[in-house]
Amino acid sequence: MPDTPLDNVPAAFAAALDSLRRASPRSELTVTEIDPPNTLAPWSFALAADVTPARHSEDSDLGTGRFVVMYDPEEPPAWGGAFRVICYAQAPLETEIGVDPFLADVAWSWLVDALDARDAGYIFASGTATKILSTGFGELESQGDGALIELRASWTPVGDLAAHVEGWGELLCMLAGLPPAVEGVSLLSARRVGRE
Repeated sequence: MPDTPLDNVPAAFAAALDSLRRASPRSELTVTEIDPPNTLAPWSFALAADVTPARHSEDSDLGTGRFVVMYDPEEPPAWGGAFRVICYAQAPLETEIGVDPFLADVAWSWLVDALDARDAGYIFASGTATKILSTGFGELESQGDGALIELRASWTPVGDLAAHVEGWGELLCMLAGLPPAVEGVSLLSARRVGRE
């Protein structure tokens, strides 16, 4: 995992960074440190991941995501603690799967299952799952129909942050159509496809 300088960092956030560095994301992911948002909390750390092949200058054709850990010793009431995780995961799908009325529910359940399978405790979880269906016209007509699933979630982590990064990585791989790497995560036959 990436190295972030620890100058002037509170001890609790330094310990969180150490935990994040111990994370072992799936081998199908390329994970890099990116600039975190600097207006949401006094301290934050962010990762970007692509289901290989990686191209962080643009989203992966297979799946892409972001993971942000924020720390505020004031413990904002909406967080229920000093830390808050925000994650984002997105992957293209076959159009037939994109119209499935249960797809959003399945995407959320994959996140919950992936965190639970790693004993990544959390409270105050919230999020949205968005299905996007598209049809190309004009110069984009050759792309045909497409579908995309996008999950945005946040929660207050309890315990080791490495488990949370690993759970997010599992979610991203599953949205991209890869089988689960650990038991306890259910698999839907959702396969990703690039627009042709």
